[in-house]
Order: sequence, then structure tokens, then C-alpha cells
Amino acid sequence: MSNLSTTRTDIREGRFDDRFVRLYKDAGDAVKARYLHLTDLYEEAFGCEGDLRFFSAPGRTEVCGNHTDHNHGRVLAAAINLDAVACASKTDDGIIVVKSENYPGDTIDTRVLVPQEKEHEKSAALVRGVAARFKQLGYNVGGFKSVTVNNVLKGSGMSSSAAFEVLVGTMLNYLYNDGKISPVEIAQIAQYAENEFFGKPCGLMDQMACSVGSFVAIDFADPDHPVVEPVAFDFGKTGHHLVITDTKADHADLTDEYASIRREMEAVAGFFGKSCLRETDEDAVLDNVKALRETLGERPVLRALHFFAENRRVEAQRVALTNGDFDAFKALIIESGLSSFTYNQNVYASSDPAHQPVALALALSESVLRGKGAWRVHGGGFAGTIQAFVPDDMLDAYISRLESLFGKGACYVLEIRPFGGTEV
Repeated sequence: MSNLSTTRTDIREGRFDDRFVRLYKDAGDAVKARYLHLTDLYEEAFGCEGDLRFFSAPGRTEVCGNHTDHNHGRVLAAAINLDAVACASKTDDGIIVVKSENYPGDTIDTRVLVPQEKEHEKSAALVRGVAARFKQLGYNVGGFKSVTVNNVLKGSGMSSSAAFEVLVGTMLNYLYNDGKISPVEIAQIAQYAENEFFGKPCGLMDQMACSVGSFVAIDFADPDHPVVEPVAFDFGKTGHHLVITDTKADHADLTDEYASIRREMEAVAGFFGKSCLRETDEDAVLDNVKALRETLGERPVLRALHFFAENRRVEAQRVALTNGDFDAFKALIIESGLSSFTYNQNVYASSDPAHQPVALALALSESVLRGKGAWRVHGGGFAGTIQAFVPDDMLDAYISRLESLFGKGACYVLEIRPFGGTEV
């Protein structure tokens, strides 16, 4: 039998079950069908030849630390049980082919690893950028053929793009570097690809959570050497569910809204001769409010104040979870959400104030969960998703209320995944 046929037989007869359970806590028919579908896509694209291997990189949820990472702040984040998966085989031609379901795919020649203007803000730039950074750092780079399927909802705040970047890095890591490159460095490589090749000035949180996995506190005071600390806490024992709701709003044309947050925070830091807010402090901002207001305007000051308070909340939440104080944790979630709304101002786009689906989702969440659960904007904001911690006995009522407005399937009940980017 060909390797393709052997792989399918192994999946059907349970020889991948232990690996599936490790990642998904499940090796049922749905999981097997997904990986069998990957082999079908591979055969359609490349035929039956090749030594097939599977790879996975999860999406993430930001728990606290909204727009702090790009100014060297602190975050709490967790990998989730939605992921990007790939079926791949090595080639000896130096050509990387990444075909995604329902998309034409990208072909990258590893002899050409400099940014291409025509690839700006396209997935090809991410593939080329990851390969380029591997090469720059002295790691092995080579060709491979792959097909991918991604169930991390695009534009959801669960970082489908970061999962894709980490997936590409994970394939190069295991196919050509024996899996020896650390998850932290894979995340940094992915961020480089997004910043320098794709053209988005993102921070490092998304890639780090997707690459490292589990539930982690990350301190980006030194972004070249972030401090990653696992948080020993089991959400499953709290009597709550983590729910992400997709408001079905479009993220298109919001790049400048996202970029303005980093730009304005760094402008406040620049007022003090610093490159980022972590290099200054809240007292300095408060003592110079008048001059900052006259020089930069009010919004940059408000966003800076959000940064300092959010940094404190991250540490307070880490302590609350470590101590098992879930009520304190929920109170901090609500406080974080209010700060994002009023100070950081990333709940709706200033360019389109008539449309505020995220704000409306938060209002509905409060109407159901007030005094019992917690809710906040999720991810970059402006459009997309919210996050809620919902008591078990309120889950059906909560989903019913939110989906009555945003449609059936808008709510995702998630689990925390213990592993980041990995070979399956």
C-alpha cells in the first residue's frame, strides 16, 4: 500500500487515537473524519506519493492584557481546542507549497526569501517570512508539499493567522530541524513574518499563546526573551464555561484602527524619550497630563492609562487563579473589559460609530450574566468577538440570548488545550 493508504488505515483502525486524545481529549468519528479529509485534500492536490506527516497549531484566547503586548506589557492567554492542521511531506526541490481548503494556495521558492510587494497582506508573505527568518537564524529550510484545514474562525480574535504562521513554523521545525526549535522561538519567528513580510505591526501575544500552548502568563518586558509562566488552574472545575461569541462583523479595512493603538501608546512613551510604555510609568503620565494632552491629544493619554492598569490586572488575575479565587478573577475580567471600552477605545471603530456589534454583544452578556459571570471584548477589538465566563447552569440561556441576535452557531464553547504547535 502507498503511504497515503497506510495513513488512512492507521487513522480508521485507531493507531492515531492516543495522539488525537492528547490534543483534543477525543478520538471520535469527527476527529478521525477531519484528518481523513486532510488526506483526501492531499491526494487531490499532489497524488498518492510522499511520506505523510500531520501537524497542528491551536488558536488562542486572550484572557487579559488587551493591547499590552506590543508595548512590552503582560498578558494572560491560553491555547484552545480549535486548530489549524496540515498534512505534509518533504520534497527535495526547495519549493514550499501550502494549499488551504477553498483557497488556491501558495508556492514559495526558498531561494527567494525577501519580501515581495505583491504578497503584502497575503498568506504567501507569512510562509515566505517564516522561511526567511529560519534561514536568517541559521536553521535548516527546505521544500515540502502540504494541505491545511483551519477551524479557528477567521476574524474571531482566536488568531487564525497566528495559528497558520505557527503551523508553517512547526512544519519546518519538525521536517528539517528535528523539532529542536523552542515554541518561544517559533512564536518570535511567526511575529517577524507578520511584521516584516505581511505588513501588520502586531505584538507577540497571539503567536506565543498558539505556539506554547496551555494557559500561560507572559511578560514581554524583554520581547527577545519573554518570560512565559504556566498557570496551574483548571477552568473545568470552576463551574463555568468559556464562551466566545462571533458578532459576524467584518475586520476588513481595520488595520489602521489596530495600528493606531500601538502608534498612540508609543507616542506617549516617546514624549518621555522612551520607545514603549513599559519603559515609563503611570505616575509620569499623570504628572504630565496637560502637556501630553496639548501635544498628542486626549486619546493617546487614555490608551496609555489603560496599558498601565491592564498590566496590573494581568498580575492580579494570575494571583487570583493561582489562589483559586475565581470570583476575584471574574471581577477583574469585567474591569478589563470596561477599560478596553472606555480608555483603550477598541470596542467599535471610530471611523464607523453607527455600527457597534461588539458593544451590543457586551450589553446582552451583561443582561444575562450580571452578578454571576464575566464578559469583555476579545482580541484586537473593533469588530469580531467577545469573551464570556458563563456559569454552567446559565450556559443554554446565555447562548440562546446571544444567538438570537447573531445567529445559530455564533457562540463557541471552548476548552483549554495543553499543547501548542506540534507534530501529531
